Amino acid sequence: MKKLFILLVLGLFLFPASSCVVAFGHRPPQGVVVVKTRPAQYQVVRVQGKKYYHWNNNHYQRVRGGYIMVRM
Repeated sequence: MKKLFILLVLGLFLFPASSCVVAFGHRPPQGVVVVKTRPAQYQVVRVQGKKYYHWNNNHYQRVRGGYIMVRM
């Protein structure tokens, strides 16, 4: 009876802790600005098989939330 009581108490404390985990999405590194939309004057550039977008003398790469500037 004592073992059953201990198992029930442990179950009450451990079960809710594992089910309340909140998953956060990937965030860009601090200091990186994400551009939501690209302008109409962009050009598509391929470098070593990867696709980049070029406008304003900068190269951008597509990410989930928009576009981030990359160095070439």
